[in-house]
Amino acid sequence: MSQHRRISASITVFAILGASAVASGPNEHDHDRARAALERGEVRPVAEILAAVAADVPGDVVEVELERERGRWFYEMKVIAPDGHVLEVLVDAATATVLTWEHD
Repeated sequence: MSQHRRISASITVFAILGASAVASGPNEHDHDRARAALERGEVRPVAEILAAVAADVPGDVVEVELERERGRWFYEMKVIAPDGHVLEVLVDAATATVLTWEHD
């Protein structure tokens, strides 16, 4: 994975995790929830997730979101494929397993 690709994805992740739109408590922000999940071992670090996606889905990661649904954490990513199509990739945040990808 290129340095540019890692930096772009990391900036997007930090911007998303820094947002406070979906807080679970009155003083808890998304980035606090994400950090706590990482510390508890519920999610893998973004670097591992990016490596898993690069191995399974060709293209450049342009967006990353960490979401919790039905008690499980998932990374949702947008990847620009070599042919120019935008792919939506769903990754199990606990195992770094790419679950699905489809055209957005």
